Amino acid sequence: KIAVQEANRLRIPVVAPLDTNCDPDLVAYPIPGNDDAIRSVQLFCQEMAEAINEGKALREQDGEALANEEKEITDEEKKEVLDEAMSEEDFGEEQE
Repeated sequence: KIAVQEANRLRIPVVAPLDTNCDPDLVAYPIPGNDDAIRSVQLFCQEMAEAINEGKALREQDGEALANEEKEITDEEKKEVLDEAMSEEDFGEEQE
C-alpha cells in the first residue's frame, strides 16, 4: 500500500494484479487476478518480464534502424551544407 501511494505521489504509473479486496482507483493499469497466491504472482512476474524483454529488443531494433536512417540523412545534409558553403556566391553575400 505504501509503495503504491509513493508511486502515485511521484506520478509513476502503477501496474499491478488486483483482486476484489483492492481499490482499483489507486492503480493506473490494474490486472484482474489473484494477488494473494504465490503461484499467480510468479506467473504475473514471469509474463511481465517476458513482455519487458520483448519490448526492449524491439526498441533496440527500431533504434538501430532509426540511427542508420538518421546517419544517412545527416551525411546528405553535411554534403549539401559543405557544397553551399564552398560556393563563391555564398562568400560574396556574406562579405556585403
